[in-house]
Amino acid sequence: MILAHLPGGYLCTTLLTARLQRFAAPRWLMFWGMAGSIAPDIDLLWFYLVDHGTVHHHRYFTHWPLFWFTLVALGLLLHRWRPAAWKVLAIVFSVNAFIHMVLDTVVGDIWWGAPFIDHPIHLFGVPSLYRPWIWNFILHGSFFLELAIVSLALGVWYSRRKVQ
Repeated sequence: MILAHLPGGYLCTTLLTARLQRFAAPRWLMFWGMAGSIAPDIDLLWFYLVDHGTVHHHRYFTHWPLFWFTLVALGLLLHRWRPAAWKVLAIVFSVNAFIHMVLDTVVGDIWWGAPFIDHPIHLFGVPSLYRPWIWNFILHGSFFLELAIVSLALGVWYSRRKVQ
């Protein structure tokens, strides 16, 4: 996914906010949800600045679903023990990062078993036919899913804006 992480994070956080706004302010929920939706891609800094593209950035721990699932579970356990706004924000952040993994699995390799199983999983392969590389994704059929997520997020945002 290229475009859908932030809109997907917006949709996810909008759903979560309805249930969690008694624990934290909706603005903070949205901020941390949106941040979480792109957080796994922080590894691109290491990918370009240190590894110089030698290791697929989805192999780093920031793209391990188990890492984010563990953070979600830990946040839920801690919150159950003693509720606090920062724990709810951490949960929303981690849930959105986990959603990032789901979205990346559509056309990108994600190591769902990492660090225990070294086997990438993706739903659809994107053949490398065009230069620059981005055209391979834009001209692939899966790009319609990205456009649908972006359109849905814009529709939800617009309808919520009219209500407020």
